[in-house]
Amino acid sequence: MNDIAGKRSNPYIGAIGMHILAYGVTFIVLLPFLWMILLSFKTNNEILNDPFTLPKTLSLDNYTRAWSTLKMGLLYSNTFLIAAITIVIELIITFMSSYALSRMVFRSNKLKNAILVLLLAGLAIPAFILLFPVYRITISLGLLNTYASLIIPYIATSVSFNTLLFTGFLRGFPREVEEAAVIDGCSLFTLCKSIVVPVIMPVIATVFIFNVLYIWNEFPFAVTLINKDSMQTISLGISQFKGRFNIDYGGIIAASVLLIIPQLVFFAIFQRFIIEGMTAGAVKG
Repeated sequence: MNDIAGKRSNPYIGAIGMHILAYGVTFIVLLPFLWMILLSFKTNNEILNDPFTLPKTLSLDNYTRAWSTLKMGLLYSNTFLIAAITIVIELIITFMSSYALSRMVFRSNKLKNAILVLLLAGLAIPAFILLFPVYRITISLGLLNTYASLIIPYIATSVSFNTLLFTGFLRGFPREVEEAAVIDGCSLFTLCKSIVVPVIMPVIATVFIFNVLYIWNEFPFAVTLINKDSMQTISLGISQFKGRFNIDYGGIIAASVLLIIPQLVFFAIFQRFIIEGMTAGAVKG
C-alpha cells in the first residue's frame, strides 16, 4: 500500500517541480529587464559605483532627458510609418506568391521546387552580407535618407519567411472549399478576399507580429542607409545617444526601456495570435 501511495504522490511532486522550474526560468529571463528598469532611475555616478543597489530616489530625469534629447516622438512616428507601409505591401506580395506556389499549376515541377529552394536559401542569408549591394543600389536610385531606402529592403528580406509560412498553411487548406466557390461563379479576387483570407487570419496575424518586431529592432540597414536625424528609426536613434567625450548611461538605459516597453505591450496583446498562427493547420480534421 505504501508503494502505491508513493507512486500516486510522484505526479504531484513532478508537477510542483515543473512549476518551480518554470518560475525560476521566468525570474532569470525577467531579471535583466527589472535590473535595467532600476538602473534607469539612477544617476550616472550611482550606475557606475553602486549598480546593484536600489536607487536612492525615483527620479524621472533620465526619461525626461532621453525623450527630449532623442526626440522620441519623432523616432516613434518614423518607425511606425515605415512599419505600416512595409507590412501592408509585403503582406499583399507574399500572400499572392504563397497562393501561387500552393494552388497554381506549374508546367514544370522543377521550376516550382527551384523557387521553394530559393526561398529557403533566402532565410540563410544574413543581413550584413546584403548591406553593401543594397547600399550601392540605394545610391544609384537616389533613395538614400528616404523612407523608401528602408521600406524596400525590409520588404525584400521578409519575402522568404512570409511566403514559406503562408505556403505551409495553404497546403493544408482543403481545395474542395475553393472549388465549390469557383463552381458557384466566384472570381479569383473574391475567392481570396471572402474565403481564403478570413480562414488564414491567424497566420496573417503571426506574420504581422513578427514583422513589426523585426522592423522595430532592425539596425544594420537603418545605420547604413539613414544619415539624417529627422529620418532615424527608434533603434538607430537610441544607439547614437552619447556625447563626444562622455556617455550618459542613465539616459541610454532609460531610452532602452522606452524601446522595449512598447514591444512587451504589443507582444502581450497579440501573443494568442502568435500561438494560433504557429499551430494553424497543424491538426487536420
